[in-house]
Amino acid sequence: MTTAQATAEVFWAAFKTMSKEERRAFLERLVAEPKLREDLLDAALIEERKREPTRPLQDVLSSRRSRATRAR
Repeated sequence: MTTAQATAEVFWAAFKTMSKEERRAFLERLVAEPKLREDLLDAALIEERKREPTRPLQDVLSSRRSRATRAR
């Protein structure tokens, strides 16, 4: 386990012992920071979409070019 993972485990253990009110206050404090809120939203989106099928970048770019050409 890395130092970062160990630190995360300590914070996670502490978070789980908090009361519902304490957790709410902590989470409100986290999302009050604009950059951290953006990071949290990005992490949630990645977690939500990580099981979606992937497509090669060239296919995505080709599809975008096709749509752009048709839109003209």
